[in-house]
Amino acid sequence: MDVNISFADGGIDAAVTDNRIGRLTINRPDKRNALTDAMWRAVPDAIDWLVSKQHVRVIILSGAGGRDFSAGADIGEFATLRKDATTARAYEAGNSAAFAAVRNCPVPVVAAVRGICFGGGFGLAAAVDIRLADATARFAIPAARLGLAYPLDAVQDLVRALGDQQARHALFSTRELSAEQALACGCLMALCGPGELDTEALALAASIAAAAPLSVRASKAAISAVQSGSREDHDQAALLAASTFDSTDYAEGRRAFMEKRKPAFKGV
Repeated sequence: MDVNISFADGGIDAAVTDNRIGRLTINRPDKRNALTDAMWRAVPDAIDWLVSKQHVRVIILSGAGGRDFSAGADIGEFATLRKDATTARAYEAGNSAAFAAVRNCPVPVVAAVRGICFGGGFGLAAAVDIRLADATARFAIPAARLGLAYPLDAVQDLVRALGDQQARHALFSTRELSAEQALACGCLMALCGPGELDTEALALAASIAAAAPLSVRASKAAISAVQSGSREDHDQAALLAASTFDSTDYAEGRRAFMEKRKPAFKGV
């Protein structure tokens, strides 16, 4: 049976299916899924609920309404919550916590992007592990049109997602990238055909959920360690990798291979 919960007065929805796939949905379709301050601050709680309490093996991040991923931060709040450097620091702490929760989530996060993926919405998509989109997807960082600077941690995610030159182009010019351009620069893993985005995202998530959870977590930690260059991250990834060899899942994987059947991994 599916289980779900809402955060930020319904602005962020979290759900989990029987096959351990988590769904994290930005749920404000009447505002093109623009995120309020409360919604930004709810993202870490929603991810923690999915991972720590529901034990999902993968998360699909998407926008509600079947039209847009997210228009980014709700600019209507800026006059009060982001009106100067002092208030901006407090506001952006919520942004950064949301980006970090996605980026550092111990299980893979897959973004399914359609329609507008702008500003902070693009920041969330840039923080995930794998991005899929359909031909309606449009990407942009309009910070320079508003006269503000994008948070440093989000810029790092953009550089990883877009590559150095495309990240500079997006930030300096504020021009939109089409889905085809995002695919060409490596920001997207795949461009799905009409009506196929949800099916493809679920199929990918199902493949990840069926794999050995400890192995997947170790691989994600290893990739993060390579990207960060941190000795602490390297050591943690090495510990996770070593622990897989003492797991019951490793024994199950070997047995399943010899018996020519699909393994039934438990995550232990």
